Formats: sequence, C-alpha cells, structure tokens
Amino acid sequence: MKKTIGILSVFLIFWGCATTKSDTSINSKRMLDDMVTHKSFKIESEWAYPQVTNALSSILNAGLLPLGSSVNSISLIGNSNFVKIKGDSITGYLPYFGERQMGGGYASVNTGIQFDDIPKNYEVKKGKKNSYLISFSIPDKTNLTESYTVNIELFPNLTSAISVNSTHRFFIRYQGNVSKIDDE
Repeated sequence: MKKTIGILSVFLIFWGCATTKSDTSINSKRMLDDMVTHKSFKIESEWAYPQVTNALSSILNAGLLPLGSSVNSISLIGNSNFVKIKGDSITGYLPYFGERQMGGGYASVNTGIQFDDIPKNYEVKKGKKNSYLISFSIPDKTNLTESYTVNIELFPNLTSAISVNSTHRFFIRYQGNVSKIDDE
C-alpha cells in the first residue's frame, strides 16, 4: 500500500509540473496572439548578427566590439534598441554593425537603423508552430534616400528574430524578446 501511494505521489508531482509548463506556454501564446492582433508590441534585441566582412573583422581585431561578442554575433545587452508597432505606425532604432554601401555622409551622427513612419506593404502571416511572420518596407527616419525591408518572426515563447535589408547597407539580423507596450 505504501509503495502504491509513493508511486502515485511521484506521478502527481510530474503531472503537476507538466500542467504548469503547458499553462505557461498557452498564456504566452495567447499574449502573442493578442499583441499581433491589436498591433501593440515592442521588441528589444539582445544580439545582432551582421554579415561578416574584412572591415568588420578588422574592428574585432582592434578590440572595438562589446565583451562576449564575436565578428558574427554582437551582444546588444545594455545598448538601447527597439522596434515598436503601435497601430499603423512603426518606430525603431537598431544599432548597425557592418558596411555601408553608399550614402551616409561624414557629418552624420546617426549610424544606426532608424525609422518612424507608417510602413508600406505591411503583411502578417501565421508561421510554423504558432509563430507569426511580419514583413514591411519603411523609409529611414534621417536619410530619406535609404529604405528598409524588414522581416520579423515572433515565436510563442515571446522571442523574436528580425532581419533588415537596406538599400544602402549590408544585411543584418537581430534576436531578442517581444513584450506588450506599457501604457504611456
């Protein structure tokens, strides 16, 4: 009898832990569905993945990248960055690591990717395993000749992957977390 009670207790403990995990994943999936449906969320990236070039390798060799970074993965922890989707408007600032192919000017203070506008070709698709794929085109906030094609993938565990193609710069990707926008 004691052996049966012991086995039953162990089974109930494991079953309780499994229920908690699935409840958490169901809650984050619902939260993600709500954020995407209402177009109200913010992404903060923790890593940047630039296209590796000789110039970027030289910067790494000079010791100019943050601690814990390599030439193909740069830590953004402690650096201000965001992509905010609120209604029809999208605002973003992402630090850029890589090569500029044209434009920019010598007096330009802004070296990051900045946008604040209503995007063109905004599209949301349901992805694999309850993820969302969001794509849009948007002009640069400070350099009106530059524009970006942005692809965002949002996952049910509230993580994100962003890829940015620019008319003036090499491709770059970002990885981070998605959250609700705090009431302002």
